[in-house]
Amino acid sequence: MASLNDDECTPLLQPSHTGDVVESQQQNKNRWWSIRVMYLTLFLSSVGFSIVMTSIWPYLQKIDASAGTSFLGWVIASFSLGQMLSSPLFGFWSNHRPRREPLVVSISIMIAGSVLYAYVHVPASHNKYYMLIARALVGFGSGNVAVVRSYVAGATSLSERTGAMANVCAFQALGFILGPAFQACFTFIGEQGVIFQAIYLQVNMYTAPALMGALFGIVNIILVFAVFREHTVDDLGKPTPSINSDTDDSDRDSEEAVDQVAVVSSNIIFFVILFCFAVFETIATPLTMDMYAWSRSTAVFYNGVILAVVGLESLIVFIGVKILSKKVDERVLLLGGLVIIWVGYFILLPWGTEFPKIQWTDLQNNTIHHFSLWDSLTTALSNHTVEPTGCPASQSWCFYTPVIHLAQYLTSDILIGVGYPTSNVMSFTLYSKIIGPKPQGVYMGWLTASGSIARTLGPVFVIQTYTHLGPQWTFSLTCAIVAVSIVLLFAVYKKLIAFPIRNRRV
Repeated sequence: MASLNDDECTPLLQPSHTGDVVESQQQNKNRWWSIRVMYLTLFLSSVGFSIVMTSIWPYLQKIDASAGTSFLGWVIASFSLGQMLSSPLFGFWSNHRPRREPLVVSISIMIAGSVLYAYVHVPASHNKYYMLIARALVGFGSGNVAVVRSYVAGATSLSERTGAMANVCAFQALGFILGPAFQACFTFIGEQGVIFQAIYLQVNMYTAPALMGALFGIVNIILVFAVFREHTVDDLGKPTPSINSDTDDSDRDSEEAVDQVAVVSSNIIFFVILFCFAVFETIATPLTMDMYAWSRSTAVFYNGVILAVVGLESLIVFIGVKILSKKVDERVLLLGGLVIIWVGYFILLPWGTEFPKIQWTDLQNNTIHHFSLWDSLTTALSNHTVEPTGCPASQSWCFYTPVIHLAQYLTSDILIGVGYPTSNVMSFTLYSKIIGPKPQGVYMGWLTASGSIARTLGPVFVIQTYTHLGPQWTFSLTCAIVAVSIVLLFAVYKKLIAFPIRNRRV
């Protein structure tokens, strides 16, 4: 049997322990069940973002043919914009009131947005705006990520923190990655699906994922009421009054004691990590359709399978990080994760003399320069006979850019599947330790907001750059962005240390 101090070697869902924790066995059990409910909440928030990502465009075209590519960008961005606005608000709320309040309200908003998404086909007009509102509501509700992170940070000792944060990242990353896999499973329902006339509901490949998300949200609320309780411990693991209770805070360190340079730098690095993941998730379907002449359904299915495999890989990485962090400095692991991400994108740079198959069916009246990647997809969706495949002739770079071989693409997926979870867990594990015993709701709100901005700008960046300049510029610029974050990490390396170590020399 493993010793109680062997906390980082425990399985992913098992609690960590430290010999200095002064609490009963029942208190410890209740504390970790509450933390597990937070894991589930974060997983569902991530699934809410990713589960419809690969089907938003065809669903939007199905319900409202007037929706253009620019509106698609707003629909995709609305989730992250909603989360960006709500994260600091929910974080502030959790600092001053019981966390159950913002949790239940935020999950209820997510459920409402998911149900609305399943009904956006019902109105006679302006359907695209209803979809925009639905995704914004789901994003706004997902701002509870700040509440989850602040709670886990406050409910774990310093020695437990890395293991718990690895679990937090595991559930968040799995939500992002497995969402498209769920969508791939629902493709077998088809576009028609099953219609329930009495409640005006059509359950098909587009609405079923959203309805499943709503069902999960209901289960989540039940668990918050039945299982979740407020628990707070200090850096040594001794139970303390909740940080949002009415206890005297006069003995706490002043706000100025937090190293603001380290805080800002951590937010920037976290932004880059989430930006790279957004690029990775957004580019998968169009890249494989262009490079390998995959049809729309083939690309959605195979990329869903690939992302599911990457999700399992990430799970193994998270377990490995928990073990490795006991022997390797967390800053070194963060640096290693960023380097692996850089290599993953560098491998995607096209080379060789083989070129992709050209799709000519987009050409109409010699107006090539008016077309884009998403216009090509529109043409494919409106073709009811044979779906055109290949790299659209409207993208001029298709004629002179070498094909990205399938081996390159799969190798890149594997590397990013290692680098992303490693750097992700280390970035905000260090962040929570830098903040220390402070109420972390607002701080975690800003960290979540920086991630939301990254997920907003990432798709816009990759769509515009890939469509007009091609994969060579897209992945070169991404490598440059990661390289800048590595330089920043070196510059602030000595500042990224835990609050009690910096202030008390523990």
